[in-house]
Amino acid sequence: MIYLAVFFCGAIVMSFEILGSRVLAPNFGSSVFVWGSLISVFLAGLSAGYYLGGRIADINPSARKLSLMLLVPGILLLTFPAYSGPLSDWIFMKDLGVRLSPLIAATILFLLPSIFLGIVSPYTAKLMICSVHTSGKTIGTLYALSTFGSIIGTLITSFYLITIAGVHMLIMGQGVLLVAIALPLYFMNLQCATPVSSSSK
Repeated sequence: MIYLAVFFCGAIVMSFEILGSRVLAPNFGSSVFVWGSLISVFLAGLSAGYYLGGRIADINPSARKLSLMLLVPGILLLTFPAYSGPLSDWIFMKDLGVRLSPLIAATILFLLPSIFLGIVSPYTAKLMICSVHTSGKTIGTLYALSTFGSIIGTLITSFYLITIAGVHMLIMGQGVLLVAIALPLYFMNLQCATPVSSSSK
C-alpha cells in the first residue's frame, strides 16, 4: 500500500500540474509566463515538501500519520472547483501584470497541495527503512516508483484524460484517489519508532 501511495502521488503531481495550465488559461492564457509560474510553484512546493517530509519523518513516522498527510491534499483537490474559479477571477481583476498575475494565482491555488504531495516521498522512505542494510535499495525503489508515476500521470493526462473529461472533474477524481489511498493507510499498523539517543538516556 505504501508503494501504491508513492506511485499515485507521483502521477497526481504531474497530472495536476498539466491540468493547472487549463485552470489558469481562461484568465491568464497559456503563455510562457503561465507555464513558468506553474512549474516554479510546483518545484517550490515539492522542494518545501521534501524538506518538511524529512523533518517530520524523524519523529516516529507511521502509516496513520502518512494517511493524514494524504487526506489534506485529497480534500483540497476535491473542493478545488469551488474556490479555483473565484480566486482566479479575483486575481485577474487586480490586473497585476502578465507576469505577476499568473504567478500569484498559481501560488495560491497549487502551492499547498504540492507541498503535501512532496512530503510523501521522504516520509515513506523513512517509514520503510527500519534496517540500514536495505536503506539504499528502499530509497531507490521509492523514488523510481514516484518518477515512474509522474511519467504515467503525464502521458495519460495529456494523451487521454484531458480529451475525454472536464478539468475540474479530473482534479476532483485525483482528490477521490488520494482519499481512497489515505483511508486504508490510516488503519495500517506500520510504524518505525525513532531510536532514543544515548545522550537522552
